[in-house]
Parts: sequence; structure tokens; C-alpha cells
Amino acid sequence: MSDTLNYRQVIARAIADEMREDPDVFMIGEDIGAAGGAFKTAAGLFEEFGPRRVRDTPISEQAIVGAALGAAIMGLRPVAEIMFADFAGVCYDQIVNQVAKHRYMTGGQVTVPLTIRMANGAGTGFAAQHSQAGENWFLNVPGLKIVVPATVEDLYGLLRGSIRDNDPVLFFEHKGLFSVKGTVPTGDAAVLPLGVASVVREGSDITIVATQQMRHRSVEAAEALAAVGIAAEVIDPRTLIPFDDAAVARSLAKTSRLLVVQESPQDGSWGASLVSRMTTQHFTLLDAPPSLLSSPDSPVPYAGVLEDAWLPSVDAIVARAKELVAF
Repeated sequence: MSDTLNYRQVIARAIADEMREDPDVFMIGEDIGAAGGAFKTAAGLFEEFGPRRVRDTPISEQAIVGAALGAAIMGLRPVAEIMFADFAGVCYDQIVNQVAKHRYMTGGQVTVPLTIRMANGAGTGFAAQHSQAGENWFLNVPGLKIVVPATVEDLYGLLRGSIRDNDPVLFFEHKGLFSVKGTVPTGDAAVLPLGVASVVREGSDITIVATQQMRHRSVEAAEALAAVGIAAEVIDPRTLIPFDDAAVARSLAKTSRLLVVQESPQDGSWGASLVSRMTTQHFTLLDAPPSLLSSPDSPVPYAGVLEDAWLPSVDAIVARAKELVAF
């Protein structure tokens, strides 16, 4: 049995299913109670589980993460919500110096089964302070896992998998995908492991790796490329840490060309790291220099026409892919 839900709705579905199965799972965050969350991603949870397991907090990201960490090391499985990924800067110390390091610094005496959910991404008119790809801020912090789902099915399966994980997970939900629909099967069969990429479309001429909004644009670009005889393989890593390098390498063994597409500036990004790893570890598979199609080195603009120009477009993906194939 399965249900058709959108990306926004399936968040509450995944959390509710885990809360029904495990009494140690609870939610904590701003306006997640009777209000159902700023984006209504917690709709119905307060009514079903009550204020003890769906806890409203003051406007204090440091307090939310700190309280969730304490609960996690005492054996609970908190799901903490930070309304916008951009606000992770407010609680950055808690995440990188406490959450990420507690298991290591206690010699494994405690685990930290904590999931921190954040809304990320550009393209919805929220301007520079509410539209960033905050997942890149945490790439070089050992002890954290980073999840970036692009579809309803992946969001459901990976969120349940994250809640069950005994290590801290940063779970990024793209605001621009809230209306995307999908079919979610019920039961444990839909739970997905972290660290396994999805080959969204198979091809033999070029490998395109992209996450979230750029994953959807890359699929559209692959369709346009197919019309001119170029078979693009599209890979969605789904998690940035752990990253499924093996899936990309297997694809490069067929295509010998790599294009990475991301909606953030290049430096310090997951895309730049992937290009580096593929170049140093799988150089002999490449017949052309790997390419990273990214956003300009500027804040996310507010004006709609500028925000559209800031994000890699389908046409830009097609043009860059053609350049690589012709190399």
C-alpha cells in the first residue's frame, strides 16, 4: 500500500511513523506545536502526540540544539528543527564542538542519536539570509552525517533512517521542492540507508552529479541532451556524508566525463570536494577535465530575475555538458 504526498507533507509522515514505533523519539523546535511548523512540516504531530513529545521552544537555536544533545546522550532520539538552515550559524558551536564531538570525546561511552532538520535552498524569494546551501558549512566536521533528499520517496526513507542512526545527522529539506509529489510506501521497506547514491538516469556519454533542486534540473537537462544524441547519466548522491564515491567512479568507468552541478559558490563546497576526489583517486577514468557548474561568488539575490540568474539553469547544464562531450 502507498500514498501520494508532496515533499512538505511527507516530512510529518516520516516523523510520525518513527514516533509511533519508538517512544524515545520526540520533536523540539520553534512553532512546531499547535502551529504545525513555519512551513507546516509538523502538521498533525502535536494533535497526535501531545506537548510532551512535540515541544515548542523559545526563539533560541542554541537552546534547541543544546537541549536535544542532552536528550540524545541520555538515550532519547530527538528530532530538532532549525527553521532555516541559515540559522545554523547561530548554533554552530553547539553543532560542531558539542554534537559532532561528544561520542569521540567520551571514548564511545555515549552515542548521539540526534537528527537536526533544516530548510535550505534558493529559488523561493527568501533573499540572502534565508536561502543558503548551509550543508556546505559542515563538510569538514568529522562526526556529522549530512543528508540532502531531492524526492518524496528519498525524503521519507532517509529521514526515518536518520532518526534510527546512532550518530548525529544534519537533514536538509529544500524549500523549493515542497510542492514536488511522490508515492510513499508504508512500512520499514521504505526506510533507506545513509551513504547510498541513486542512479536517477542511466547514460554512457557523461556523468552528471547533482542534489536536490539541481538534481531535478539535471534530469531535465539529460532529456534535452538525449534529443541531440548525448546519453547523460544522472546521479543523486542523496547524502553528502557519507558520500557514495564508488557510485560516481562506476559511472565514470562508462562515461569518462564528469559534470557536477550545485546551487552554491564553488569554494569549500561538496561539488569542489567531489571533483578533487575523482581527479586524485580516479584520474585514469577521465577523458576530459571534470567540471563544476556552480552559482556565482555572491550572496543569493532577492530580486526574482537575479535569483534565477544566480541558480544554474537547465540551459547552462546542457551547454556545459556539450562542452565536455566535445572535448
